[in-house]
Amino acid sequence: MPERRTAVVTARVSATESADWRAKAKAAGVPLSALIRRAMARTRTWTARAAEVERERTREVSRIGNNLNQIARWANTHKGAAEAVEVLARLVSIDRALTALARFESPDGDDAP
Repeated sequence: MPERRTAVVTARVSATESADWRAKAKAAGVPLSALIRRAMARTRTWTARAAEVERERTREVSRIGNNLNQIARWANTHKGAAEAVEVLARLVSIDRALTALARFESPDGDDAP
């Protein structure tokens, strides 16, 4: 049996925000409270540790992007001598790194975007 909702949460919003939220709830075909609960369920909070993990993830994506740029520069410079196998191998390596990064979970238990 689902838990009964008896607690009330109050938030101050502008008239425009209220109208926007109500319009979104109506468009979704749900009560405003359900829309807000759904939105809050998807909202992530950041602990200091999770923020550091996200910074490291951003650095790793930047490194991968730099590698991709180097491969593109090399391929453009050596068009006649470019060995497709080597370029493909590096691209596969980048793809694997991005896939591994996408599977990474943050320390607070939420999947990172």
